[in-house]
Amino acid sequence: MSARAVALALTLATLSGCSTRPAPVERPELVGTLEPAAPAHHPPLARLPDPETNQGHVGRKPRRLTVAQLRESIITTTGRPWSQLDALASSLGQPDYALTVSESTEASLVFAKFLEDGAREVCLATATADLAAASPDARVLTPGVTVARGDFTTLSDAQVRATLEGLSVRFWGQRLSDDELATWSQTFRAVAARAKAVNQPAQAWGAMCVAFMTDPRFITY
Repeated sequence: MSARAVALALTLATLSGCSTRPAPVERPELVGTLEPAAPAHHPPLARLPDPETNQGHVGRKPRRLTVAQLRESIITTTGRPWSQLDALASSLGQPDYALTVSESTEASLVFAKFLEDGAREVCLATATADLAAASPDARVLTPGVTVARGDFTTLSDAQVRATLEGLSVRFWGQRLSDDELATWSQTFRAVAARAKAVNQPAQAWGAMCVAFMTDPRFITY
């Protein structure tokens, strides 16, 4: 038998063997379909931005409060308005509808500077009113806290921590972490000692109020 005949015979044998394999058994219970995550009528979903091009954030960037939101937030947290806010509104981003028609909510040095001025005005006035309040429960920054002659250096660690936690919830809607609470407590001790040395007791909690109000957690969401 020639080599060509041998090769032909092997090829026929192989094809014959393949044709005798059993047909695959279909199992309907194993057949699945991939359903879309959103309904067919749902608008297209935008992809989340790359954190490297989004200042480290996954999702939208933090937004700064508008002037109207800032006004209400200050009144809600301290019980009093910032007297210069309306005069500074355009510098803080509110449109005047002559040169600008949309509100700017970009964080800027101008906004930070004016907010610090406003925080000092509002917070020191609130702290001073707290010292003059007839009842400790009527105080805004230090509810339930009573000290002799405004000497806040006499507060216990538990009182300081409880007051700071109350302020973090009041201004930010969230509690301080344990590490943050320890740092803020140390800061308050230093500020209270300074306030006692210059005989300005309102500066103790007034300065802490300024720190809470100028923190990014107060002015962004």
